[in-house]
Amino acid sequence: MKQKYLGERGLIALIAFLSAFVPLSTDLYLPALPGMAKFFGVSTDLANLTLILFFVFFAAGTLFWGPQSDRFGRRPVLLIALSIYSAASFLCASSADIYQLILFRILQALGGSGAFAVATAIIKDVYDSKNRETILALVQSMVLISPMAAPVLGALLLAITSWRGVFLILGAIGLLALAGSIALQETAEKRPEDMAGQTWRRLGKVARNPGFASLLVIFSLLSVSSMAFIASSSYIYIDGFGLSEQVYSYYFAFNALGMITGPVIYLRLARRVPRRSIIKFGFAGISASGLLIALFGSIRPLVFALALLPATIMASCIRTPGANLMLEQQDEDTGSASALMSCFGILMGSVGMTIISLPWSNNIRVLGMMNIFAGLTCLTLWLLLSNKPFIKQIPDGRARYET
Repeated sequence: MKQKYLGERGLIALIAFLSAFVPLSTDLYLPALPGMAKFFGVSTDLANLTLILFFVFFAAGTLFWGPQSDRFGRRPVLLIALSIYSAASFLCASSADIYQLILFRILQALGGSGAFAVATAIIKDVYDSKNRETILALVQSMVLISPMAAPVLGALLLAITSWRGVFLILGAIGLLALAGSIALQETAEKRPEDMAGQTWRRLGKVARNPGFASLLVIFSLLSVSSMAFIASSSYIYIDGFGLSEQVYSYYFAFNALGMITGPVIYLRLARRVPRRSIIKFGFAGISASGLLIALFGSIRPLVFALALLPATIMASCIRTPGANLMLEQQDEDTGSASALMSCFGILMGSVGMTIISLPWSNNIRVLGMMNIFAGLTCLTLWLLLSNKPFIKQIPDGRARYET
């Protein structure tokens, strides 16, 4: 569907922007987390609730917004959700105590989840399976610039303002995305004529699809270890290794650079190597990286960053084919499918964040064990389920992108 106002490139940029609401809403203020705990005079566990509960309610919100976008269209959902996100971001900046900040972060999550859920659905609306994998990889590469740039920008902002200024920036980002959504022309051509009470039924219908559900479990488990790193990174580098907020942001950006290379590596490999083999190797690589983290990660920050890099690259590499395979299992109810993909990934990530926030004596070793567990579990499930007849396969071969 041609976009009169955004055009082809503008649409891709908007999709990437909407898809980046998780890293933007979390990574931008990660350098401020230890300082926020001291500002409010609370424990790090309580300060971490601004991160953990954000993800929990973000996941829950996708289950609401996705089906609503199937029923009412993508554009109305975006306009409402982004308005909530922007208002909540400004309220976060005015928080008087940690409990107000947690409440406003929950509202921010509920708004941001609408943008995130609709972004993947728009890709399914506009692009066919031959082109979708390329677009997913392109969008993912653009999105992953956010984790690289956001902590650096956050650390720079903290040099000239407080954590409140970070949330003012997030409010401005929400308004910018809202402006882009106003220019968006509706992409959902088919809309089920269901009553509002059908939302959960449609989600259940998608969840009962064995091909979709199997892949959903496999690829959502990757978030356990990856989001555990996000929750613990500032404490590992700043409190553990004694680095400054600015130096920490450079290490985090180095890790995010690995995320960006993942989709590029996948597109190159996919021209010659079967998708199944790439995914299998990726899961094995995550486990191997976890072993390196557990054995050598505590030596110094550079060793930790290098040990983590293979897991980062491999997880990013296989998310592109994983998302495309899941979308291919559904011929309709794309918004519901996208919502479930977002929800389960974030819920699994919340589990990982909760585990890593427990009072461990060595967070680095625990993070390594989590990568070993995630990689081996996903690999086992993939070998057992990926060739089952209820999973709709996509022919291997070079992905094409046709405008």
